[in-house]
Amino acid sequence: MKTSPHRLLVSTLLITGGAGFIGSNLIRFLLRTTDVRIVNLDALTYAGNLENLSDVEHNPRLTFVRGSITNTDLVDQIITKHSIDGIINCAAESHVDRSIASAAPFVDTNVAGTLVLLEAAKKHRLERFLQMSTDEVYGSLGPTGAFSEETPIAPNSPYSASKAAADLLVRAFVHTHGLPAVITRCSNNYGPYQFPEKFLPVMILKAMEDLPMPLYGNGLQVRDWIHVDDHCAAVWLVYTKGRIGDVYNIGAENERPNLHVAREILRGLRKDESLLTYVTDRPGHDVRYAINATKIRSELGWLPTRSFDEGLRATIAWYGAHQDWCTSIRSGSYKDYYERHYTEGT
Repeated sequence: MKTSPHRLLVSTLLITGGAGFIGSNLIRFLLRTTDVRIVNLDALTYAGNLENLSDVEHNPRLTFVRGSITNTDLVDQIITKHSIDGIINCAAESHVDRSIASAAPFVDTNVAGTLVLLEAAKKHRLERFLQMSTDEVYGSLGPTGAFSEETPIAPNSPYSASKAAADLLVRAFVHTHGLPAVITRCSNNYGPYQFPEKFLPVMILKAMEDLPMPLYGNGLQVRDWIHVDDHCAAVWLVYTKGRIGDVYNIGAENERPNLHVAREILRGLRKDESLLTYVTDRPGHDVRYAINATKIRSELGWLPTRSFDEGLRATIAWYGAHQDWCTSIRSGSYKDYYERHYTEGT
């Protein structure tokens, strides 16, 4: 451990999964608000897209390395070559439906990959390790209450089970090896550059194209929404000031049933509700999530800055203005560029 929680002298960060939705927004946030150097390690799987970082790709403080967090030698090389001070682990297989179809990739990346990073952080005595987790590790809520950091974890999908396992590994490394690590668990993110298989971009793009908007079951599953920019600000605050070994919930208290969100999108785009289409519910679908973020607010002074209504309007406008990005992502054509220009470790 190099420094105390409140005197971090961060110079160079390894951010894993930085070409994904949250990771790319975090990189953009840090380049805008700090002077840290960043190494972005991403395997560029289906949800990793360097077009998410096209506006900052030539920033001299940003270095990209293509590769997997499961590659022990590569992770060691990056830490040594770039004098890494700490790791923020955003890399994850994260889509619940995909985990139901096949859990193996989720165990490989989310569990085994996290273990590789933890071992590297211990070996190189990094000053901080932040594990980005999810409120889904807590399971499902009834009609009242909210998840606190003391809520027992009870994951209900292979995805959330893999994230819970990773969280427990982080906890074990803190208590067994004294690793200076923290964990964040956030509610549902939304905003620019979200992969178009997630709920909000699916609904926005379907509505824009006058196509059926699929809602699982009765559409009344409740999610607690937070704009990705607010999430990124909270993550950095926890990284620099959070207590070692602690979990911090991040949420903006924006509970909405999926049906209501879909209707807000329709109203924002002036589309008819006839586009709403109810489909067979997902197996084991959690009914309600809600985050109690009292701890991060009271201890670290974090507050969200975007209301859901404002953020949703901005997100709809972003997807409307970035149709080329959406087309590239959905067609998969962006992957051709990676294969021509990037190989693992370059």
